[in-house]
Amino acid sequence: MRYLDPKNDLTFKKIFGQHPHLLKSFLNALMPLQEGQKIVSLEYLPAELVPEIPVLKHSIVDVRCVDNFNRQFIVEMQMLWTDSFKSRVLFNASKAYVKQLEKSKGYKSLDPVFSLSLVNQDFEKDTESYYHHYNIVHSEDSNKKKEGLEFVFIELPKFKAKNLTEKKLQVLWLKFIAEMETYKDDLLKDLSAIPEIKEALFLLEESSYSITELETYDKYWDSIRSEKTLLLDAENKGEIKGKLAEKIKIAEKLLLQNMSIEQIAEITDLPIEEIRKLNQ
Repeated sequence: MRYLDPKNDLTFKKIFGQHPHLLKSFLNALMPLQEGQKIVSLEYLPAELVPEIPVLKHSIVDVRCVDNFNRQFIVEMQMLWTDSFKSRVLFNASKAYVKQLEKSKGYKSLDPVFSLSLVNQDFEKDTESYYHHYNIVHSEDSNKKKEGLEFVFIELPKFKAKNLTEKKLQVLWLKFIAEMETYKDDLLKDLSAIPEIKEALFLLEESSYSITELETYDKYWDSIRSEKTLLLDAENKGEIKGKLAEKIKIAEKLLLQNMSIEQIAEITDLPIEEIRKLNQ
């Protein structure tokens, strides 16, 4: 039996965008909900059109839903990270929150919006934690909190590196998302112990997809690889520009010290013609 990767746009939406009971289990396991706030039922909302991030053409909201408390949940799987992605998540959740006013609601009756972003890259370099929960709290007293918007970002590579063994539902759902690309029999055994995840595994079986769907599945990975190459190229170009700008700054300082153009060229590796332009 071959299983597909749930991080793919096709499989992720099939599992969580078409089966509300699986999404309910997933959100109850991953979101920071207090006792008495667990999701009992939910219904899907149409996906919002959101600003496109340059280069990342597949950065889209995968699932939007509202639960029995009228809270909205925005869920997305993000394969590549850029600095602008977090800002876009903020924008999209804020838009969903404000848009409630169009339904003749007063400000006091606005319901909370929760955003869950599963990210397949490390982006918080200064911490080993893979789970990042953001909400609006008082700067001096974290017990004072403003309801309205909450954000969860999960770094999947960091989760995989921890090799957690607890049988908690959150850990098992994250194992399902993060580790099925290289699954082993013992992982399948652990995941199959949870009825909802066992059903999700069934939905990942390659045999349940048509030839057209499998072609779409493969094209998605091709597009991700292309986007990753574009990002790396952009980063390399930025690094080269940064090094060149630093050399020019050094050359300008040396010119002020009346050092010869030839000596400056030797020190900075800049072309003599470029240094002469700076000296004009």
